[in-house]
Order: sequence, then structure tokens, then C-alpha cells
Amino acid sequence: MMPEPPYQHGTPSKIGVLLANLGTPEAPTARALRSYLGEFLSDPRVVELPRLVWWPVLHLFVLNRRPRQSAQRYAQVWTPDGSPLKAHTERQARLLRGYLGERAKFPLAVEYAMRYGRPSIAETLDALKLQGCDRVLILPLYPQYSASATASALDAVFAHLVTMRNVPALRTVKHFHDHPGYIAALAQNVRDYWMKQGRPERLVMSFHGVPRASLERGDPYHCECHKTARLLAQALALRPEQYLVAFQSRFGRREWLGPYTAEVLAEMGGQKLSRVDVVCPGFVSDCLETLEEIAIEGRTTFIQAGGREFHYIPCLNERDDWMHALTDIVLNQLLGWVAAEPSAEQLEESRLRALAMGAKG
Repeated sequence: MMPEPPYQHGTPSKIGVLLANLGTPEAPTARALRSYLGEFLSDPRVVELPRLVWWPVLHLFVLNRRPRQSAQRYAQVWTPDGSPLKAHTERQARLLRGYLGERAKFPLAVEYAMRYGRPSIAETLDALKLQGCDRVLILPLYPQYSASATASALDAVFAHLVTMRNVPALRTVKHFHDHPGYIAALAQNVRDYWMKQGRPERLVMSFHGVPRASLERGDPYHCECHKTARLLAQALALRPEQYLVAFQSRFGRREWLGPYTAEVLAEMGGQKLSRVDVVCPGFVSDCLETLEEIAIEGRTTFIQAGGREFHYIPCLNERDDWMHALTDIVLNQLLGWVAAEPSAEQLEESRLRALAMGAKG
């Protein structure tokens, strides 16, 4: 058991909020990618193969070839602030801390962690405990639940709790794929882009792929992606022929959820479509999979196949409407733990309801 931090009677307790994201290498180098991919691809939630089969393949082949290739891809999207995913997640945590501070009547600590890489989930849980948090909300930043992402993040949380003598009370967020605020922010993000850049002939909604076997084993990810897409299409008043759902980031030779984004873009390019836009509703932060795989590789695939104009619509990142939605998600999960100040929108809705029932203005 790890030693407990010093405790003084009378010290007020806090609630911790931990935003968990997938992770990122420390640098766009082969050495950093070998370490990162070694941790990522060793997770049995990510690669569901017998260890005796997968271990030799991983260490003899994958980790000898893939790090160099991945490092070149990361180098194309690396920023002065480092990894885009880490930079966005850090800013989201900082903004959420401020938004919650305005609305919650209780001391809150907001931190972020990465499932693979740093800051790790274990060290962030320890940091929250040092801040006096005896209740912690875990919020994986994956809108749609999958065993390989959401459950893996929770695995890391529960594994670290085993090392604690005084375990904090815990709540978790499973998903928010159909949360009204999240859908509204997605739709407004697309509208804002189209207001500036015009509209496409077709909108592709690209989600991160998982092996098809996960669907057959009962993972709800595929269904939740399609529900998000349907709600987003409704919010944008799109007809069925105006959008398409696809899945990206296929790895290995097994069958994955389809259709595959790369093949869809090649087919649309071959049809000589005048313009295709791609949005990635499964990611709340831009990262390698959106900035390199879609914005760079996807564009090349579409144009080389004969398409004319390609646009990638950025993720929600630090949009104000998304941060308000994230604040609402957190406060809803903390009911019974905290009292919240109503937002301006909620106050206005309450006033209008009262007027409709006969109250005097």
C-alpha cells in the first residue's frame, strides 16, 4: 500500500474531476514512439489476441518498424506547444476549472491525464489526493463508449485504487454521444465553418475504427457512433444522401468496422465530386488521427482519385459552446455532491416558463 498523504482534522475536502484522454508520445521521435506504442499496444483491451501470439509480433516486428513511420507522421502535426492532443486537453482542463468555479458551490480540483504516456492516470489520481479530494469524477474524453478506449481508461483508474489505503468515492462517465449540448456544439461548429467556407456536396462523418469483432462481442461503440451521426445530421437538416458515416485508423489485417474512410474518400474522388468535407465527431480534440490522417492523408487520397475540393472541419477543441456542454456534463454527474449556480440560459428558460404559466414579468 502507498503511504497516505498527511491529513489534518478540519481540513475541508474537495471534489476532483479527472479528464482522461488517450495519450501521446513525449516527442515526434522514433525512440519516444517506441515507448508510447509499446505501452499502447501492450494493452489487452486494445489488441485482443492471446499474449503468446501477439507478444512476438509486437516486439519483433511492430516495435521495430512502426515507431519510425509514426514519428514522421507526428512531426507533420507537432506544434510549439508539443502534441496537439495534449495541448488541447490541457487547455480544456484549465477552462473547465474556471467554468466550474463560476457555477459550483464547492471546492473543485480539475486535472487531466493520459491513458498512455504522461501525465499518467496513476500520478494524476495521486495529485488529486494530495489536494484533499475524497471524491473523484472520472470523465474519459471519448463521446462514444468502447472497451478499447473508455474501459481501458477505467481499468487504469481501478488498478491504481488497489494501491490506496483510503480510497476516494468514485463516479465515472461512460459516454456522452447523445448529450444535447455536445450535439449542439458539433452542429454549430459545422455551421460556423460552412458560413465562412461554403457548403460541400457531401459531408463525411469519420469515427475512429475498431475491429468488427468488438461489435459482435457486444461493444456498443458502432451503435453510438451512428446515433451521434444521426443526431448531428438532424441538427444540420441533412438529407440521407448528403452525408455518410465512415471509420478510420484501421490497423492490421483483421476486418474492422466499415466502410473505411480512406476507401470512401477514394470512391468519392473517383466520382469527381466537386467538394467533400470531413468532420470527426468521435474526437473532441484535434490530434494525429484528425490532423494527419484526415486533413493531410485524406485530402491526398481524395484529390489524387479525381476529387476537386477537400475540407477538414476542426474538432471542438476549446469552443465556448463545447466547454459549456462539458461543464453541464460534469455538474450533472456531480448531483448530490455539489450545488450548482444555474447558467444564464437556464435562468432565462426558467423565466420564460414562469411567464408562460401566467407569472408577471
